Amino acid sequence: MVKADIVLSSQHVFTGLQDEPIKATIAIKDNKIIEIGSKEEILSFIGDQTKVFDMEEELIIPGFHDFHMHIMMGSILQKDSAKLFDATSEEDAAKIVANFAETRPSDEWILGVGWDHTSWRKKALPHRTTLDKYINDRPVLLFNAEVHYAWINSKAIEMIHLTKDSPDPEYGKIGKDVNGELTGILFEHAIGYATEHAYKIPKEKRLKLFQGFLNETKKLGITSVNDLYGAKIAPNPLDDLEIFKEFDREGLLTTRIHFSPELKMDLAEAKDLQINYQSDKLTFAGLKQFIDGVVTSHTAFLLDPYKDRPETKGETNYPPERIKQLVKKADKEKFQIRFHAIGNGAVRLALDAFEEARNENGERDARHVIEHVEVLHPEDVHRFKELSVIASFQPKHIELMESEAYTTRISENQQPLYYPIKTIVDTGANAAFGTDFPVVPLNPMMGIYQAITRKDLTGKAWQKSEGVTLAQALKYYTATPAFGSFREKELGTLEAGKLADIVVLNKNLFSISTDEILETEVKMTIMDGKVVYENQVVPTV
Repeated sequence: MVKADIVLSSQHVFTGLQDEPIKATIAIKDNKIIEIGSKEEILSFIGDQTKVFDMEEELIIPGFHDFHMHIMMGSILQKDSAKLFDATSEEDAAKIVANFAETRPSDEWILGVGWDHTSWRKKALPHRTTLDKYINDRPVLLFNAEVHYAWINSKAIEMIHLTKDSPDPEYGKIGKDVNGELTGILFEHAIGYATEHAYKIPKEKRLKLFQGFLNETKKLGITSVNDLYGAKIAPNPLDDLEIFKEFDREGLLTTRIHFSPELKMDLAEAKDLQINYQSDKLTFAGLKQFIDGVVTSHTAFLLDPYKDRPETKGETNYPPERIKQLVKKADKEKFQIRFHAIGNGAVRLALDAFEEARNENGERDARHVIEHVEVLHPEDVHRFKELSVIASFQPKHIELMESEAYTTRISENQQPLYYPIKTIVDTGANAAFGTDFPVVPLNPMMGIYQAITRKDLTGKAWQKSEGVTLAQALKYYTATPAFGSFREKELGTLEAGKLADIVVLNKNLFSISTDEILETEVKMTIMDGKVVYENQVVPTV
């Protein structure tokens, strides 16, 4: 009789196969679950060397799978940046940065993240001169809350050789005032003028940052992630693949990484990556591209003009026909494609592109993905199911700002559905959850809470009817991301034969109040059959 390495039991095991937890015991051998059953049924798997854990009232679930993040950008900004989410004004944000800079005297660049002018009283974009009053001897780069535009000081402008005559990138804009003078705001790909300098970080530091990331994910029960191309806003993920591969080779990866680099017309590099990265813990997953930007900077692409700026509907990263050609070519080569699409116009364009590719190349199990889907037109709801497109949401984004940041910009004539999670899944389509780290923290509890409550920055419920159940939220953070990564036969649910990626929570989420979800912590994380994190201090509730 085979003896298990680990046996876990609890009164509450959420396998992901039902909507409620069950009483169960799990036997693990090597890196797989070999059996799930009653304590009596698993008794024969227990040997002299078996580690037995009786979790009693604690909740056992599949490992969390964050379906959308940017590993290295998140690691840099989490550890080495000023946090501006609570800044109440332009001046307040500048003071926070100045105080942070004093604690980092040796940093060449001062980084920050999280400012949101839509929540400030004046609701106006900030200016470089305000930063200059506080820091004028070092370059400053501050990402807004959505990280799709940034605020820099005059020293940064000087160091990156930016002038009022510098050309705008193909997608994005250099902020200028009515006189053509630089304001210190960089939109979309224009941020690349600064990041190509600010992200020059030595390998030794990147290794430490990545180890810090792994320490955080195992503490939060995140056993799998999808690391996505972030354009000029984030470091090129290909630059860090060798670091990831070193960790994988040495058996140090405690979180599985599925990466999706840039979707380009030339697919030769993608084909090489697909061949060279296919381990259980580090694998090429597909390709990603941007269609638009974000609503608050009027760069999200809408079907109709913005209410507060009727001269624009936003714009697309590439001309629509080029986007469709990119999809047709990559789809023909059987790559999964993931599109950043926030505005209803961008979402429709993504769906159109996927539909045209299917019509031209034939129907297949493509599992293409649309990221964010923050604004959707009712006429497009059914198309996710019809085209088998996965809707990838980041529920914590609902709380990033006040709902008015959207409703004052988007006309009701567009019949906007905001973050329409329930509307989409009610059609039978698939939804998956993530964070877009570093846009919001890694903690899955925050996303689960927001998916249920739908609270904006002020605490007001926003289109509350789009809230989902706890069981749905857990599945969208475990099973659907596994499906979206073509790994549903290995990951995402607790079943015999699957990889042993398992998390134990100190509270049974199904028996506590919704508010207590935010207080819930991880007691144990098992990844690939090994206990990679155990917190004896966290009390059981």
